[in-house]
Amino acid sequence: MQPRAMSYFGINLLFNLAIPIALATVAQMMIIMVNDIDLSLGAFVSLAACVTATFLNENPMLGGLILALLVAAYAGMGALIHRFELPAIVVTLGMSFVWGGLAVMILPSPGGSAPAWVRSLMTVKPPLVPMAVVAAILIATASHFLIMRSGIGTVLRGVGGNAASVERAGWSLIRLKALAYALAGLFGVLAGVALVGLATSADANIALRYTLLSIAGVILGGGEFVGGRVSAFGAVIGALTLALASSFLSFMRLSPDWQIGAQGAILILVLTARLIFTRSDRGVS
Repeated sequence: MQPRAMSYFGINLLFNLAIPIALATVAQMMIIMVNDIDLSLGAFVSLAACVTATFLNENPMLGGLILALLVAAYAGMGALIHRFELPAIVVTLGMSFVWGGLAVMILPSPGGSAPAWVRSLMTVKPPLVPMAVVAAILIATASHFLIMRSGIGTVLRGVGGNAASVERAGWSLIRLKALAYALAGLFGVLAGVALVGLATSADANIALRYTLLSIAGVILGGGEFVGGRVSAFGAVIGALTLALASSFLSFMRLSPDWQIGAQGAILILVLTARLIFTRSDRGVS
């Protein structure tokens, strides 16, 4: 439909905005991995973006400290949810208003500026393969080794698979939940920084749609809401697929008013097909 899309510039343009979406999807994967769900991620990424475009740009040390505190706050949220056995979906929904309010306080109107080093990093042009593709591979590989290959990653997946067994083995569930949420906060912060590097400015609502996109990306990539079953490579590919769906619909000249609904329909069709094939495989076995 658009031959120039397969050029170096075209591929970079198609996947460029997928980098922060991929980071946000990995963040959501950390939460789903321990059988929770995060409805505040989009607002959190927006807050991180506002901090990046203001404090991190004007005073790097203060900005870095604030971002570190945000990661710590995310870890505290996970510990709070486990300690008082609160439903994560309710707590994170409430926290979305907190993150959103803080973002508005920092940046009441769109503005700010990306730090020069962030902008330079996001606009690097590697030979042969566009930066967007290189970044996606690095994100997927790093996440895979962290979750699937490391010892602590195995234990974290065990929390989602069988928390009672993990606790009987001597692990502290509250610390593991806090760690999972801290990792989610870290990737959420990275998503906000990357988004500012691409957009060059920020807004309190710049990433609100990332909440649903991240959930869809994890599930589209083979993850499940229970059992600690997730895939880092699948999550990143799911995020890239959702980013491509938007471009595909634009090439089809579909009205923007219908694009969100069309993306939802594509997601439902893909998940339905996956469920059918999964059941068929089980039937054969």
